[in-house]
Amino acid sequence: MNSKVEMILRILLGILLLVFGSNKFLNFIPMPAPPPGSFMDALIQTGYMMPLIAISEIVPGILLLLNKWKGLALVWLAPISVNILFFHFAFDLSSIAPGAMFAGLNGILIYLNWKKFKVLF
Repeated sequence: MNSKVEMILRILLGILLLVFGSNKFLNFIPMPAPPPGSFMDALIQTGYMMPLIAISEIVPGILLLLNKWKGLALVWLAPISVNILFFHFAFDLSSIAPGAMFAGLNGILIYLNWKKFKVLF
């Protein structure tokens, strides 16, 4: 695939991660409060899970935007992508589209950089 297409996909994924990760700290995109007792409410109530998730999105997003340690960023995002999909399959199927797009971009970028990941398998 064209390197310009890969660059566009990398930058798009990096921006998405940076925006949605930062939103967990700054709340600039209004999100409805989760119902009391829901899984998402439990994550928020722990006090550390949402900041941990936010940092786990922001750091790889920055790495992808800077085009530094791209392989590390993509491997870091793989379990996050899977968990986003599983969360939506289990709890909120109606809003799976952004998560599917995120996982799809991550999967495409891993495929396009497969030579870097061959040694892991």
